[in-house]
Amino acid sequence: MHETRGELTGDGVVYAGTVIGKSYMPTDVEEWKEEVYGTEIRDHMERFAEEGWDAIPDDEHDAWFERFKWYGLYHQRAGQESYFMMRIGPPAGILEPGQLRKIGEIAKEYSTGPAENPVFGNGWADYSTRQAIQLHWINIEDVPDIWDELEEVGLTTLQACGDSWRNIVGCPVAGKDKHEHVDAIDTIHELNDTFKGNSEYSNLPRKWKVSVTGCQEGCGQGDINDLAYEPATKEIDGEEVEGYNVRVGGGLARNEPRLARDIDVFVTPEQASAVAGGMSALFRDYGDRENRYNARIKFLVDEWGTEKMRDVLQEEYVDFELHTAGEDYREEYSYNAGVDHGHADHVGVHEQADGNYYVGLDVLVGRMGADDVIELADLADEYGSGEARVTQRQNIILTDIPEENLDDLLDEPLLEDYSPDPHPFQRGSIACTGTEFCSLSIVETKNRQVRYSRWLKDNVDLPDDIEDFHIHLSGCTASCAQPQIADISLRGMKTRKDGEPVEALDIGLGGGLGENPEFASWVAERIPADEVPGAIENLVESFKDLREDGETFREFVVDRDDEELADLIEPEETSYDDPFMHNTKRTWYPYADEDDMDASPAPTAPEDEPTPADD
Repeated sequence: MHETRGELTGDGVVYAGTVIGKSYMPTDVEEWKEEVYGTEIRDHMERFAEEGWDAIPDDEHDAWFERFKWYGLYHQRAGQESYFMMRIGPPAGILEPGQLRKIGEIAKEYSTGPAENPVFGNGWADYSTRQAIQLHWINIEDVPDIWDELEEVGLTTLQACGDSWRNIVGCPVAGKDKHEHVDAIDTIHELNDTFKGNSEYSNLPRKWKVSVTGCQEGCGQGDINDLAYEPATKEIDGEEVEGYNVRVGGGLARNEPRLARDIDVFVTPEQASAVAGGMSALFRDYGDRENRYNARIKFLVDEWGTEKMRDVLQEEYVDFELHTAGEDYREEYSYNAGVDHGHADHVGVHEQADGNYYVGLDVLVGRMGADDVIELADLADEYGSGEARVTQRQNIILTDIPEENLDDLLDEPLLEDYSPDPHPFQRGSIACTGTEFCSLSIVETKNRQVRYSRWLKDNVDLPDDIEDFHIHLSGCTASCAQPQIADISLRGMKTRKDGEPVEALDIGLGGGLGENPEFASWVAERIPADEVPGAIENLVESFKDLREDGETFREFVVDRDDEELADLIEPEETSYDDPFMHNTKRTWYPYADEDDMDASPAPTAPEDEPTPADD
């Protein structure tokens, strides 16, 4: 077995100077982590909370904000000093009874800011593409109280961000689904309990994203994760055993997307934790700590190849003989697969294995007002078990609904806003945070994608047999909205129009997962944002005119080269109006009446009053 090399600082392994005998020059982040990291960060955060925003030294902001991520806290962007985003990461998005209500209550009390969003108001929760919940406008002074409230109901922000095991994703109806081959819920909980807060794995070169799927639909999106467990069957000692095939090195970030690669390993549920620990330890020890851009395991797989990856895992990190890969179910995958079979995105009414039902609700761009969150928790209690689950498509599911309760639930007024039967353009809409809060984003996203989806719904007719049409809008190349795996991919850019700088989008086509996953081809660049709906309208009209009988949109795209697809897009102005064409990255808040940086009220006290300067 491999022995860890390095020094222990705080509660995490720190590699100062050498990694497995190789000299290196640590990045600033590695040096910050060497000083303070892991669970010891909490004491400092509580001290800052007690003393107030000004207690964080100005010249140490970058270091402390990087460390805060380990506890799920991101500083918001320029112009919003003293405000944070907080991420809560329930494993596989599973919110046990009482937890959804608590999130709504916290959002209502603490997640309000000095300006309102014109679509969403003030005080809401965002469901993320990794089955987490994000709250904005959080003050550092309120963080300990929020932690106390979360911990009362079994929730935590621990390792929701940072260079560590992130929130484990998977099938959002694990343990409930009629289509499961292996009950992934037990594996997900075991991995979460083993590796969250574990000092041996708390300081990795970069984030570590894990997916566990037990059903035949592929809804864990394993192909875009660092480590993926996907359902498979293997004959062992003459007996058919259900377990997981292992893939490694997937991811979408920046301009270096990778699909996770098969390393020819099958694990039983009992072996899952040992192999996952071995693989993350391998990344801990061999990952790049000199260049954060290269500090993802996908680049190590590029360098080593899958055979060496398996050999090192076997020889140095696992003390039992690894099985070769079993027979998988990838040909049956329907989730984001561009096919017309399967139960795909879990929106709608579906029967569970126990005879009860789950109801998947569409949450447009993943944002739900605090009062709606609380009301939804009421409905979960009244009609089901009180449990709710967040999906990787920014939607939410109520589980354990007896058949006799379905009609009454579906008649609830709240479901008019969060429909179990949404229009395809709204069902398929995903958007990242954008320039509203994110320092990386180039363009406004959430409100724009809401406006896009509503305009398309009212003005563009899809063929009758198209029920699911994915449009993902990401504000930059960080790909938080997963644009590379959408039917229509939108990525934030800038351009000039009529001599003026305006927000623009690149357009990609044909991405998706399934049996034969593909990344979108970027076929049009820097389209002014107000001409994108017209481009989509023209593309859909061409699709209707030229498609073969029953041809899916993804099949239509695959059959054409980039030049032909670019000709079908034809950007143009329409009746769609875009109020965010100016450079929203240069505003303190894109929706404020006075949005220039000088108008920012930050830094502020918890009551959203400007923080008084010290004499």
